[in-house]
Amino acid sequence: MTVPLTGVPLPEHAGLLQALPDLGFTDVWTSEVSGTDAFTPLALASVWSPRLRLGTAIVPVFTRGPALIAMQAAALAEAAPGRVALGIGASSPVVVGDWNAVPFERPYERSRDVLRFLRTALAGEMVDGAFDTFQVRRFRLERPPVTPPKLLLAALRPKMLRLAAAEADGVVLNWLSVEDVATVRAELNSKNSESGDKEVAARIFVCPTEDEQVARETARRLIAAYLTVPAYAAFHRWLGRGEALKAMWDAWAAKDRKAALRAIPDEVVDALIVHGSPRRCREHVQRYADAGVTTPVMALLPTPELAAGGPEVLLDTLRELGAR
Repeated sequence: MTVPLTGVPLPEHAGLLQALPDLGFTDVWTSEVSGTDAFTPLALASVWSPRLRLGTAIVPVFTRGPALIAMQAAALAEAAPGRVALGIGASSPVVVGDWNAVPFERPYERSRDVLRFLRTALAGEMVDGAFDTFQVRRFRLERPPVTPPKLLLAALRPKMLRLAAAEADGVVLNWLSVEDVATVRAELNSKNSESGDKEVAARIFVCPTEDEQVARETARRLIAAYLTVPAYAAFHRWLGRGEALKAMWDAWAAKDRKAALRAIPDEVVDALIVHGSPRRCREHVQRYADAGVTTPVMALLPTPELAAGGPEVLLDTLRELGAR
């Protein structure tokens, strides 16, 4: 499950996180956009729910220096030994450049260099030398973790997917359908016979409501916000959705946001956003696992039922989604 949950203050997550393992959930994962940072909710979870595995999806490779990423990851790994997966990735020009005032340049090379730096630094070794996109002088972690976190790389298209297969412990996926998993896994496997052993984590947006209109309206706003970002647009062209999404992209480029939303076909919405009753949502998420996603990470979207029902309805929904 992705945390923190929308509308739930961080202190009120303590009871929910303690309950998650008994509801059928194994992991909690964070993202880092404009809400909480990736590490703080996981630090709380490490204490509140010692049975949960903790993952970041993702920590941007531009917005912190390499050493700071290593220090934060090492601290979390010390607090939760053997339970941490560190997902890193390029993020986007908006998050990196517009919001954090850092040039978004050479994202593939920066991701590769930070991945290599972290592999060495988290092993407790000294890093001293030049990478293609930065230089580090004589850095060694003062408190290297006994069990370094697994390193996962966010990847969309072939070049980054092949890097994840070759050098990371796994990959973080986002915004793909069940049918797209085979395409992505084929690319992961194309250059590395051992990539079948890699972790494949995917964030899956889940809108647990049987009101199709509400679900599709929520989904369209999310799809338009994300899939107009150049990297995601290129990803979906590669997946074969160029024709289906062309009208949305054209309307967005013309600054007609309402037309862009209307242009998103129902079949695209239903492929990319899981919706329906909680039980139906769980069955849909299970199809991702059956297709080869080893760590399906639900991201719960707001619904009228959740907004009106309070903590009891949220807990019941989580119980149905976890099916335990």
